Amino acid sequence: MDLARSIYYYQPVGESAENLALMERIDKLFTDRPELGVRRMHQELTKPEEPLNIKRIRRLIRLMGLEAVYPKPNLSKLAEGHQIYPYLLRGGPI
Repeated sequence: MDLARSIYYYQPVGESAENLALMERIDKLFTDRPELGVRRMHQELTKPEEPLNIKRIRRLIRLMGLEAVYPKPNLSKLAEGHQIYPYLLRGGPI
């Protein structure tokens, strides 16, 4: 079968209690302010006595499926079939 014996015996390990508590804090902060990205979330969650790694926060946010709310690219593209109206205040032929 070409499978290592260790794969058969592998038991996945869930998140630690510390990470689950941090995920609750992230969720609460994201609910209050959904526009925050990873860097700002890191600033809000980190305390001088309890430093956190930004990579850890990024991983947990990805695991939770959260994404900051902000204008995405290509918002200025016209919709298909949209009619462009002439600018009537400019002097000239219509």
